[in-house]
Amino acid sequence: MSQKRKSDGQHHSVLKTRRLEKGHSISQKANGNGTYTEVPPLPSIDKQYEEPVFTHPSLASQEGLHSKMVSYDRLEFLGDAYLEIIASRLIFDSYQHLPAGRMSQMRELLIKNDTLSQFTTLYGFDKRLKTAPSKERDTAQGWLKAKGDVFEAYVAAVILSDPVSGYKTAQEWLTKLWEPKIKDFNTGPIDVKSKEELARKIMAKGVKISYVDERPPVIHRGKGIETYYVGVYVTGWGWENQHLGSGKGLSKVAAGMEAAAQALENHPLIDEMVAKKTEFLAQRQEEEEK
Repeated sequence: MSQKRKSDGQHHSVLKTRRLEKGHSISQKANGNGTYTEVPPLPSIDKQYEEPVFTHPSLASQEGLHSKMVSYDRLEFLGDAYLEIIASRLIFDSYQHLPAGRMSQMRELLIKNDTLSQFTTLYGFDKRLKTAPSKERDTAQGWLKAKGDVFEAYVAAVILSDPVSGYKTAQEWLTKLWEPKIKDFNTGPIDVKSKEELARKIMAKGVKISYVDERPPVIHRGKGIETYYVGVYVTGWGWENQHLGSGKGLSKVAAGMEAAAQALENHPLIDEMVAKKTEFLAQRQEEEEK
């Protein structure tokens, strides 16, 4: 897997795992968004791939690299490409209203190391992986990447094991596996007037609305685009630097619009500010009429 696809997401804490037998599904529970109560049955792979899929390159014999497949190194290369094309086609066919930038964001969610590592754990691949003592297990990022690589290798093995219908099998399996992740992704249109609406509701003399970067932008590998993360805060009406909402987007403007849209849904707080503004304006009008 390319080093450029380094995930920034949080690790999912899996509460129960065990090895899946061929053709069976297993109930799983995980914390966080995009959680799983059940994963689809694991497709089988040909016996010739079972050893290399679960063998880390650190154990591969250099003498054997040109004569036979001794680790998941080559399979991971192929599986990486298959995952990207299957995810791209799934998003392209299912979400025809999404612009290219948003489709790239969704694809990154589906194929990033955090996601693939979670699948590896859910299916128990990490328990079967054979590694030599190396930095892969010594660092969290190295182990995360290794688990992502194993899953990619297994995807390639599924497709290679059945030249006739292996691709279709992998596509149907991954589509079901990705479903909770896709449901967690906000595919709705961004409200381009949300900033104006928020200002109209709560702005007045002495009130300040601030849009600030909440975290560094994430660079999408090979796409020349970034995802920005912006939060909106207000000072006034009795609050100081009060958080109202957060958003993400392919530009700071888009992220700010999403943050403002989220703030507008923060009804108890926004409604209280609107009430204070209404009271303030009424008092000022009374004073002007005297």
